[in-house]
Formats: sequence, C-alpha cells, structure tokens
Amino acid sequence: MNSKTPAAAHSTPADTTEAVDALMKSLRHPAENEIQALRALILQVDPSIREGVKWNAPSFRMSEYFATTNLRTKVGISVVLHFGAKVRNVGVGRESIKDPQKLLKWVAKDRATASFANMKDLATKGKAFQAVLKQWITHV
Repeated sequence: MNSKTPAAAHSTPADTTEAVDALMKSLRHPAENEIQALRALILQVDPSIREGVKWNAPSFRMSEYFATTNLRTKVGISVVLHFGAKVRNVGVGRESIKDPQKLLKWVAKDRATASFANMKDLATKGKAFQAVLKQWITHV
C-alpha cells in the first residue's frame, strides 16, 4: 500500500498506512488476501482517502473515518460504512445512496455494511462498491 500523509485531525501513529501494514503483518485471518484486495479497492476510489487502524481493524477516512473492515465476519469479508465514531444526523440514508446491486445492508440510519463471500465475489462487485463509496465519501 502507498504511504499517505495523515490529515491533521488524525495524526497519531495508528492513523497511518504503516500501522495498517503492521496490523496486517501480524494478522492471522482466513480472508487475509481478500482484506488486502479490499484495502486496495477502497484506496483507489479517491486519492484523498487515507487509512489507519481503528477498532483494531483497517479503517479508511477522508476528514473523518467512514469505513472499517469487520474482521469478525465468519465467512468472507465485510466492511462497515459509517460517518465517524459518533452517531450523527447527517441526513443521508438509503434514499441518498444509489445502490442498484443492493450491496449495502443498512444496520442503522447512519451505518451500512457490505459483504463479499470471497475474492471472486469482491472482484465481481468491486466496481459497484467503488461507485457506492464515491457517493458515501461526499457526505463525510
């Protein structure tokens, strides 16, 4: 992964690509390759996206964190999309994010998850997921 300079609001050692690389190096996860592919896929959405470790998992931010890999998924991989750590009334919901492939499962007014069964599933749905993320980050 490319090393990126963290935004001023996120300047701790955990708010770096190096921290995510270190986490991934120590991680023993059956979907490790898929997690690495998901990282690359998310970082390709916009050059302003940065990564860091939040909640002991690879996470992604613009000015605020908006996506966190769910490492506890039993099969495949999933990512939680949110608008930061605190619940906020952001005026965004199902109706504001176009999701024609129904990748998102809304778990709260301001949170959704996307899951991928395996590398093939991630590759098949990757472009559609990136389109969802492009919309999502406009609200962060």
